[in-house]
Amino acid sequence: MAIAEQFAGLKMDQLIGAPLRAAADASVQLATAAADFINQVGFDAQGNLRTVAFGYQKRSMNEDGTSNMDEMKVDVPMLAIVPIPNLQVDEVNVLFDMEVKQSEREESSRDMGASLTGSLKIGPIKVSVTGSISSHQSNTRSSDNSAKYHVDVRATNHGVPEGLARVLDMMAANVAPTLVGSTLKDGDGRDLTGQAKLKAERLKALRADINQLESQLNAARDGLSNQIQLLKRLGDAQLNTYRSVLLKRQNEENKGDEESMADSQLLDDLNTNWSTFQNQLADTLPMVAEEADSQDGQKVSALFGLKAYEEGKDTLQEYVSGTYYGQIAAAQKNAVSSQKTVNNLEQELAGKRTEYSDAVSGRTTGTQSQGES
Repeated sequence: MAIAEQFAGLKMDQLIGAPLRAAADASVQLATAAADFINQVGFDAQGNLRTVAFGYQKRSMNEDGTSNMDEMKVDVPMLAIVPIPNLQVDEVNVLFDMEVKQSEREESSRDMGASLTGSLKIGPIKVSVTGSISSHQSNTRSSDNSAKYHVDVRATNHGVPEGLARVLDMMAANVAPTLVGSTLKDGDGRDLTGQAKLKAERLKALRADINQLESQLNAARDGLSNQIQLLKRLGDAQLNTYRSVLLKRQNEENKGDEESMADSQLLDDLNTNWSTFQNQLADTLPMVAEEADSQDGQKVSALFGLKAYEEGKDTLQEYVSGTYYGQIAAAQKNAVSSQKTVNNLEQELAGKRTEYSDAVSGRTTGTQSQGES
């Protein structure tokens, strides 16, 4: 057989495609294994996230010289502390080598034999003659065919998938230690007794009240800030409606220089008025909140000093109506309510801090005397 004919029966598509298809199937199985691991290890039968509780003690010093021995606990998602098998096929190498060796050798010989014996006397000499004939034939044929087929597959663990990593980051952002229990100690970590214990417990209660009030005040201030931003946006919208009307009036034909200058002045006055409202809103709102009880909540307070433009008039008017007047009045009402909440919490927090300072220093407030008597 000719050397070229040795390759004729090879199906190269199968030789190359079969390992690639097997690698693709392996990738599917590996992905399924990772998904099964996440479901079985990360979640329970009800689909709730599995967590591991870690407990530890935290000691903190107080202003009065005592200390708190706090029992803390933090719940960490199981998926955040165990390695996740995420094997992926990175590389597939298919190597095929075929070597054909073919050699032929042919020998022919034939063995035939015959002998002849005779003698001849020539004079005094006698000669003997012996002869033989032989023939040898042999045939030799040799061939060598060899093939090498090598598939190299490499897979590595790609760690936590990107989507799961983002989910774990969101979980980690919301993981915070929780206080399980707290015990008051002296400065050296020993148990308190008698009056020292009573004083320490009272200070601890006051600190808890102060922390709670501070959290409430921060939330109230955030709400007030949102209301102020809403008022500013509505103010921008109202000003833009006035601008469009005035600009249209400025672009009218057959207007003299004096009239154009008057229109420009109106526009400048409007911009200045509403910009002042924007810049001084946070400072003016507390004054509006003080007068809110005696004012109609559906009206925009005159304390803001807002001006309006009425089409056809050459002077600015008091802001008592407009495209966004109702929305501004409603936003003002909500902002005033938020401002009152902030004011009340600030006063209450200031009182608690004063009470705490008096308790630390040993002074007795009037409120405490009445309560203890």
